[in-house]
Amino acid sequence: MDEKPVVVGVDGSEHSERALAWALAAAQQLGVPLVVAHVRSEALQLGEARISSLGESPNIPDTVLNGVAAWIEGQDTPRVPVRYESLDGTVPDALLDSARTARLLVTGSRGRGGFASLLLGSVSRSLASSAPCPVVVVPHEARTVTPEDGAEAGRVLVGLHPEETADEVLDFAFHAAEQRGVTLEVVTAYRLPPSPVMLVGPPAPALQVPPALPLDGDTPELVRDTVRLQDERLRPFTERYPDVTVAPTVVPADAAGRLVEGSRSADLVVVGRHRRHRVTSLLIGSVAHAVLHHAHCPVAVVPPAAAS
Repeated sequence: MDEKPVVVGVDGSEHSERALAWALAAAQQLGVPLVVAHVRSEALQLGEARISSLGESPNIPDTVLNGVAAWIEGQDTPRVPVRYESLDGTVPDALLDSARTARLLVTGSRGRGGFASLLLGSVSRSLASSAPCPVVVVPHEARTVTPEDGAEAGRVLVGLHPEETADEVLDFAFHAAEQRGVTLEVVTAYRLPPSPVMLVGPPAPALQVPPALPLDGDTPELVRDTVRLQDERLRPFTERYPDVTVAPTVVPADAAGRLVEGSRSADLVVVGRHRRHRVTSLLIGSVAHAVLHHAHCPVAVVPPAAAS
């Protein structure tokens, strides 16, 4: 395959079926091949190893991939080249290896056997934190809503921190909006000044007091500065993608809440991943972490160029 493919991890669960459908549509839209990757269960890997140690040549069919192949063959959709990979090893390591040559890695929010109470499984969280390519996490059915009709339906949302968000994140978001022919909403938060109560009050009670809104005289200046920074950051991309309609949005405090709420009527939310940090759990950042756990539509986590 000359073109970088879309890779999707499957395990036979309802979560991976939703990811498979999204990945197939994405491959068709991008005009690139699709790679369907299944990491075999540990029991199957050990069983095959034992049979091989006895001198036998095991030929154990991958029933998950067989089921996926039958489903794809039955779809009345434009054809793209499809390759099926039956992988060994741990699920995160095997899928990360497949992602090294991928354009996009797609996964469900949880896998087979995950706790029902978890909004985000350990595998999807690990992939979003460390994959060398953008990772799209498709939410399970309980979190998905049907977008309402209207001007905002089907749009792409991206969280922008003017000083921290990598170019790759914006380029991914603009390209996704261009491919879909939809509006790109850019959400930027302005920092609120600390609450006077939090500055002078005792630590424990202060944590229970919501931060004060800026004084009326401060708000216009904060908004103007944020709008200016946002506009400067977006200008090279609006020039590169002149056909994309951009809806810039400025919100107080944290962009995560606006992105999660907006995901109810969006087709995709795009967030950036931080550059590598000593504390791995913080690698994707607080906004990306919150959006991955609560968004109602697929979320793309895009790494900076240094991680690709």
